Amino acid sequence: MIKLNLSGKISTIICSLLFVITAHGQQIDMPQASPAATISQKIGLTDVKIEYSRPSTKGRKIFGELVPYGQVWRAGANAATVIEFSTPVKVEGNNVPAGSYAIYAIPEKNEWTYILSTNTKLWGAVGYNAEDDFLRFKVKAGKTGQKYETMEIGFTDMTDTGASVVFKWEMVKAEFRIETEVDPIVMDQIKKLVIDQEPTNPGLYYQAANYYFTNKKDMNKALEWINKSVDSDPKYWTAHLKAKIELELGKKKEAIETAKMSMEMAKEAKNPDYVGLNERLIKSIK
Repeated sequence: MIKLNLSGKISTIICSLLFVITAHGQQIDMPQASPAATISQKIGLTDVKIEYSRPSTKGRKIFGELVPYGQVWRAGANAATVIEFSTPVKVEGNNVPAGSYAIYAIPEKNEWTYILSTNTKLWGAVGYNAEDDFLRFKVKAGKTGQKYETMEIGFTDMTDTGASVVFKWEMVKAEFRIETEVDPIVMDQIKKLVIDQEPTNPGLYYQAANYYFTNKKDMNKALEWINKSVDSDPKYWTAHLKAKIELELGKKKEAIETAKMSMEMAKEAKNPDYVGLNERLIKSIK
């Protein structure tokens, strides 16, 4: 009887332990209070990625209370907000090497101080040390046109070489500018692939001519390249670029004839967009 009782007790203990272990291995899946988010953007030739968590107001006053003025804030929730650059960039005019940086902010009523920190492993601002700062800069804080219940980070004011990163929460926004180096990189490629050799790919001539035209460089060289592209493999889009370059050089008669050729090819290809582009180009000349 003693052995049976002991055995029963051991069985009960084992079952209890198994229940506890199993219970601890289970979780209830539910929405996060501050869901994680990742946004990516190609700026010029640079890949920029931001990982952050998105807190909500939930009836609270944010800036000046939940997020005190004059104190380092994680610029989000949970783990530190991290921005990554695939190439060197300029942030508000300051040189920043390629790599990952934690973004912190010190909000004030009309101005924010942004911080790029080399320590990306902290939980929010817990353990923040100014010795890890790579860069500090100030920006103006403004008002949004609507209330943002949940904090949002986005890219705005895109150009070929830059974009602004804007933080919006409650009715406050603060943004900073990122600029990337493009022209020296593209010009180096054009030199290697087009100038220093004679490519057999007409697409390379088109790309080089288009870059020269778009960036107001040597139009005669652009015309030389686009002629080689069109002569080798005429397309309605390459012919349209040729017409624009001819017009830029004051060759109005040639531009009209080339635009007509482009328009006919576009009609055959059933591309109404380029038909319209050529019609408007010809109309602008007359």
